[in-house]
Amino acid sequence: MTTSPAPVSVALLTLGCARNDVDSEELAGRLAADGFTLVDDPEDADTVVVNTCGFVDAAKKDSIDTLLAASDLKETGRTRAVVAVGCLAERYGEELAESLPEADAVLGFDDYQDISGRLRSILAGEKQHPHTPRDRRLLLPISPAERQAVAERPADAGQEVAIPGRAALRKRLDNSPMAPLKLASGCDRRCTFCAIPMFRGSFISRRPSDVLAEAVWLAEQGVKELFLVSENSTSYGKDLGDLGLLETMLPELVAVDGIERVRVSYLQPAETRPGLVRAIATTPGVAPYFDLSFQHASATVLRRMRRFGDPESFLGLLDQVRRLAPEAGVRSNVIVGFPGETEEEFQTLCDFLEAARMDVTGVFGYSDEDGTEAESFDGKLDDDEIRARVQHVTDLVSELTAQRAEERIGEVVEVLVEEVDPDGTGDGTVEGRAAVQGPEVDGSTRVLGVPEARVGDFVRAVVVASDGVDLIAEPQEGN
Repeated sequence: MTTSPAPVSVALLTLGCARNDVDSEELAGRLAADGFTLVDDPEDADTVVVNTCGFVDAAKKDSIDTLLAASDLKETGRTRAVVAVGCLAERYGEELAESLPEADAVLGFDDYQDISGRLRSILAGEKQHPHTPRDRRLLLPISPAERQAVAERPADAGQEVAIPGRAALRKRLDNSPMAPLKLASGCDRRCTFCAIPMFRGSFISRRPSDVLAEAVWLAEQGVKELFLVSENSTSYGKDLGDLGLLETMLPELVAVDGIERVRVSYLQPAETRPGLVRAIATTPGVAPYFDLSFQHASATVLRRMRRFGDPESFLGLLDQVRRLAPEAGVRSNVIVGFPGETEEEFQTLCDFLEAARMDVTGVFGYSDEDGTEAESFDGKLDDDEIRARVQHVTDLVSELTAQRAEERIGEVVEVLVEEVDPDGTGDGTVEGRAAVQGPEVDGSTRVLGVPEARVGDFVRAVVVASDGVDLIAEPQEGN
């Protein structure tokens, strides 16, 4: 008589972006289906899986610190194994395993399809060969139109590359009324500062039917807001023969029973076409929210980044947005101190930021990323100069975004409640996000005096004050 393996508990710790959140929930779905018990606290876990981030130095450090902290549990608790997955593991593989012997295994993306088998093997004491990194752009055809044929091969047909949307299972790891929903994976752009395409691979869209089916499932789990994520949402559909697929799919997502708001993330300015702007700005139920990856404003710096644009074209895009949705939310990220950045180019960026009136701007100082083209560029600025420029732009952005929030006083907003009584005072305050605020990286809105509100409710309110980028509102009469 055969016996089932004893239940094994596993905790998933996720760092980095919303795309990683989806990956973790897909791993959780596979593990739960194969008999693993999912736990929230790593101290209660036989195995701790750390889904790492490999984007910038600070994120890499956070990932390593989390792996080390988890490894300490092997000395003090029930934990028997700590496993690294995610972008840092995919990107560095053997190098990470050598430098971090505290981790029992370093697994790559292609291990995800048999994550249960990998973990059971590790717990059985079998040594895993560390993942060997490779340029994942080489795993799919150069022509986007030919990539879906690879994605549609049966899973048992020697499938070499993990394909987005192939995971049949997903298990939610929290009860948030917002959930990320992956549109695609990978990126075809060749920005000189960015290593993501090398370890995430070429761009490949998920089928609309898969996206919609997952949206229905998320709604059944109580999700009210869908956060559409990818490395480049403006490319969605190009490998399916229809670059306008996102525009046509947005109304279908909004129509899913239970879904009340849909938000699109990560738009490339050079690819943001008028039809997509119109769909995001005017489709009922779609947040008028534009996450535009400007990175800089100087045309010469952007060309060295192998990107396109200038202040005039970027401001023209923002004008287009605001003509259709005057109160739209806009966020972006910029890189300061790129190799060769002159004082004049730096001032061009600052002038653009003043003119753009964005709600949130992330500011990053340039640093070399392994294997990128910019790593070999001349004209590197010294660290002190980069730090000074970062501080200057950070201070400028802090002032500008506070002003933008203040401009919103008097606006009527629909706030998705994510926390009730955040201060524990019992005064009926709730906290959440208006349509102009994306999850985690943007500000929040506090609504005063709504004692009946619950997490997942939408509260219609009037902005009465601001605190930095955060908004303070009161319920609209008759709410």
